[in-house]
Amino acid sequence: MEQTSPQHPPVSGFYKLSWVARIGFGAGDLAQNLIYQTVATYLLFYYTNVFGISAGAAAFMFLIVRLVDVLWDPFVGAFVDKRNPRLGKYRAYLVIGGIPLTGLAILSFWNGFSGQLWYAYVTYVTLSLCYTLINVPYGALNASLTRDTDEITTLTSTRMFMANLGGLAVQFGVPATIQHFAPNHDWSSPAASPVWFAVMSVYALTGLGLLIYCFTQTKERVVMDASAGHTVSYSDLFTEFVRNRPLRILAFFFITAFAMMAVGGSASAYYMQYNLGQAQALPIFNALGSLPAFIFLPLVPAIKRAIGKKRMFYVFLAISIVGMAMLYVISTVPALKGMLWLVYVAQFIKSTGVIVATGYMWALVPEVISYGEWKTGKRISGVVNALTGIFFKAGFAAGGVIPGLVLYWTSFDAAKAEQSATAQQGILWLVVVIPALLLLLAMFIISRYELDDATIDRINREIEARHRDAAKGASL
Repeated sequence: MEQTSPQHPPVSGFYKLSWVARIGFGAGDLAQNLIYQTVATYLLFYYTNVFGISAGAAAFMFLIVRLVDVLWDPFVGAFVDKRNPRLGKYRAYLVIGGIPLTGLAILSFWNGFSGQLWYAYVTYVTLSLCYTLINVPYGALNASLTRDTDEITTLTSTRMFMANLGGLAVQFGVPATIQHFAPNHDWSSPAASPVWFAVMSVYALTGLGLLIYCFTQTKERVVMDASAGHTVSYSDLFTEFVRNRPLRILAFFFITAFAMMAVGGSASAYYMQYNLGQAQALPIFNALGSLPAFIFLPLVPAIKRAIGKKRMFYVFLAISIVGMAMLYVISTVPALKGMLWLVYVAQFIKSTGVIVATGYMWALVPEVISYGEWKTGKRISGVVNALTGIFFKAGFAAGGVIPGLVLYWTSFDAAKAEQSATAQQGILWLVVVIPALLLLLAMFIISRYELDDATIDRINREIEARHRDAAKGASL
């Protein structure tokens, strides 16, 4: 399945992966998107419109789940780093966590206890715990397959391509299927609950099959020595953050990037309905948020080789800002406001920049893991991925708070078919202005990142040399 790189045959950690292995790894993110993105995108709507609990109660429950995640993520990171299951240090959890995650995702969309808040809490909290039990080890699995930076770039591009494929299936497949099969095509009533349950069952079981496929097609080669597992502790979460400067920079980039995506994404429906008066065009507008992935992510390895990874971040973050500026102009110039095709072009340009920049940032996680190993001798992939998990969830949490505050401050009224000029301006700020400001901040943050390809290759070679010297010393 894997062969050592012909460029570096003496060094054991620099593996090249076959396309079967790359696609197998990417299947894990496709699976997680089919399951968890369906939950993240539609569960609140299902709770309020089908299951029958109030929006306030559901919102408070979502807050509780995020707080639980903050405590649970680092525990999972330390747990998986300390242990070596027979099925694999990290990939074992694709099966161990995947089976209960599948069952809980299906049960979360079951209306057998209609309106019962305790049932929603039990299923959603435990579902979130199981998702972390998969997501943290899956992130660590990336860094365990190879040390080769070019290979990690290709691996990450493949992963993000397949993740966006899952996102597209969720954003369009779920509502289209439910609306087609729901009684009287009303997907937002309790009468549609059997259809919701059936659709989630299909997506979840498909996701489980993909998780198992990912498990069978991946092989861990670069992991912490089993004898060192006992040295990992919960406190490594904090000490690693303090002593690993590249990790801190990446963490702040994660917060900024995911806050930007959450703010813009949550406002798109408001923007199409109230600013443009084109609510029926929302599916196409959202589709253009994913479609650039299938064009540009396969090109990322070549682009990175041509201009370097830091310049690639600058270029694509700038492209995204250009797209946002176009949306702002289109939305404020009366002569352009009715030209929907211009909105689509601007959305495509904006999404191209966002997808490439936020997709490639996952390739930096194995780098900060190697940097930490180089500094301390401990390759705590699980702990580092738990940290990145906390920060992308923190970004999403911030992105969830900001829209609500802006809508409140601008006197948005959902009962009105037409919003005031102030409310429309607030929506426009959420779609383009605040995300653009966050992207400018992200550009500054990534400018402080120090690990270029030459540096990380040198670090990885020094680590491999240490391992060889230690092995020679042990054999004497």
